[in-house]
This record gives sequence, structure tokens and C-alpha cells, in this order.
Amino acid sequence: MIFRKKTQVKAYDKSALQPMLHKSICTGETTAGFKDLQTGKFTDVMLISDEKDLKTFMQTYGISERPQTEY
Repeated sequence: MIFRKKTQVKAYDKSALQPMLHKSICTGETTAGFKDLQTGKFTDVMLISDEKDLKTFMQTYGISERPQTEY
């Protein structure tokens, strides 16, 4: 591709938030988001349908390692 849209890296507070994948036990639906380390609250950012979506999430927020999965 000659003309590729650049993804802008969004910042998040790495000391207070942990990137995670949240997977439903019943439906198997996976969402990506951030877990607040103090309260334990999970905030959804986007739905993950395949590896391409996960790669987009990781590039958007500058995450180098695959996030942990929580059920």
C-alpha cells in the first residue's frame, strides 16, 4: 500500500491502568480495554473480533506485549 493511514498513538496512565482483554464465558465475546488498578473497574475500548482488531488496539495505545485475558 502506498497510501497508508498513520495510526496516532493515544496515551493512557500506565501507573493507574492496565491494558486487558475481557472475555465473556457465555458468548465468547472479547473486548479490549483498561482495568483500573485501584478500583478493579474495567473500561471497554473496543470489540475484538480477530487478530487484526487486537493488533489495531495494541498499535493505537502503544502496547508491545499481548494484554492479559480476564474472564
